Amino acid sequence: MTTVIVDYDSGNLHSALKAFQRMADEVGSGPVVLTTDPDTVRHADRIVLPGDGAFPACRSALFDHRGLFDAIEEVAIKKAQPFLGICIGMQMMASRGLEYTPTDGFDWIGGEVAKITPIESRFKVPHMGWNDLVLEGPHPVFKGIKTGDHAYFVHSYQMQVALPAQRLAHVEYGSQITAVIGRDTLLGMQFHPEKSQRTGLKLIANFLEWAP
Repeated sequence: MTTVIVDYDSGNLHSALKAFQRMADEVGSGPVVLTTDPDTVRHADRIVLPGDGAFPACRSALFDHRGLFDAIEEVAIKKAQPFLGICIGMQMMASRGLEYTPTDGFDWIGGEVAKITPIESRFKVPHMGWNDLVLEGPHPVFKGIKTGDHAYFVHSYQMQVALPAQRLAHVEYGSQITAVIGRDTLLGMQFHPEKSQRTGLKLIANFLEWAP
């Protein structure tokens, strides 16, 4: 079983690679590979799509790698292998993003990525730092995770899902901020599990063991 972390020049992926390799060794889920190669992606058993930066720039960078998105879609959608989007990688799953200019997403999970607008001025944007997860329903990736466990966030925009059932967890930050989305074999985490200590490592391990 090979897990592929997709590298499309969207940030430093060293910490993500190390965290996934560590947990893959612990749970015995097989190798973890960081790649820009569509053929390597096409043969993956599960895919992780990280990302940092603005929505339009990350989408452009991903689609500038010839054939890379097609390979991701083949594995995640046509073959229905487990997929995890992290931060901007999660936001890319939306119908469109509204950062700077309306930009098409993958449209895998209906909804828009819009700027966080807290009601109270004491809640600053970007939403940065630790926050407590509020689980909204059961999912295999939440095994050993409970409401109140905290994760590390750095973002100014959030996913607003069209179907409430596809929001699996949120955090409170002047309003409810989407933390985890999912349907079928697709998952997205707005926070950085690789930087979220015990909670994040457990979520990574659960994803690596997930067999939908």
